[in-house]
Amino acid sequence: MTQEELLTVNADTCVDARGTSCPGPLLAAKKAIGTIDKGQIMEILSADEGTRNDIPKWCNKKGFECLGTLEESGFYKIYLKK
Repeated sequence: MTQEELLTVNADTCVDARGTSCPGPLLAAKKAIGTIDKGQIMEILSADEGTRNDIPKWCNKKGFECLGTLEESGFYKIYLKK
């Protein structure tokens, strides 16, 4: 997705992992993925730069679709579709 398209995404659930460092955001995402249905979108908030790589790799491994990342002031918003 383009950055403009990501701005319009309405996530079904949000995981706020901004207070944790690697691998905290990935572990929080792994825990939360079980709470959404196939086709739903999850937003992960993380201040850890490594999450930008970890989440897409995990999505690829598990068959989820990583929609993209938005960079905000001091944190990232990463979107994935289950």
